[in-house]
Amino acid sequence: MDTTGLRSAARIDDRSPPGVALDRWWRVCATGFCFLSFGVGGTLLSFTMFPLLRLAAGSSTNARPLIRRALRASFRFFIGMMRMVGVLTYEVRNGDRLLAPGQLIVANHPTLLDIVFLLSLIPDATCVVKRGLWRNPFLRWPVAWAGYIPNSECESLVADSAATLRNGHSLVMFPEGSRTTPGQPMALKRGAAQVALASGAPVLPVTISCVPLSLTKTNPWYRVPSRPMHYTITAHPVLAATHCDRRLRAPVAARRLTRELAGLLAPESRPSSL
Repeated sequence: MDTTGLRSAARIDDRSPPGVALDRWWRVCATGFCFLSFGVGGTLLSFTMFPLLRLAAGSSTNARPLIRRALRASFRFFIGMMRMVGVLTYEVRNGDRLLAPGQLIVANHPTLLDIVFLLSLIPDATCVVKRGLWRNPFLRWPVAWAGYIPNSECESLVADSAATLRNGHSLVMFPEGSRTTPGQPMALKRGAAQVALASGAPVLPVTISCVPLSLTKTNPWYRVPSRPMHYTITAHPVLAATHCDRRLRAPVAARRLTRELAGLLAPESRPSSL
């Protein structure tokens, strides 16, 4: 573990009032404990509960909802643990909109915990994940058994995602592809729009905010903010992918829908990391 940042945090805390310094150090330790528990617990489940569920289901088709429910319960437990130890608080606005099946949920991606929050809230959801997880010996089989989709070649990604939606399952995508770099504008790729147009599925825009901003692409876990993070997950009104003019060529329609999503997902202001 890189201790340079921890020593830097200590110097900052030394100049803080005793109560503030103690609170921050508690949250550094609590955050580390939560992430350690997540890693160790995930590894144990990968070699115990998930294989047992797969065997009990008998087929990959029957196993997928079981694995997804188990993952959702694990994510809910992890978020609950972080809230219980005082690392974060959260609120969900219009959460009932997340419950409808067969939706393409598109969200901005400011922090490390975004996918954990969304998969803990959405029943029987799948998602697009990094291809590198298929090379991870601890995570390869759970993500494959859950029916998660690797972000591989664009054509296969669109086809597999559209098929998932047509089968009535919700799919989570981050059109940015990775976490937003703080201070830089969002840069959406056209993959989510192409999936929406290919499947005809309703599109549910979701915005995620974290104040104070933390766990970003440039912010390591131990650089905790001055107070607990507060997440706000907001589900906006559903868009119909068929709203695009069918006379438009597919690339033009995808660009138009991508621009619309960019306007919906871009926050009005990005809080600075504290």
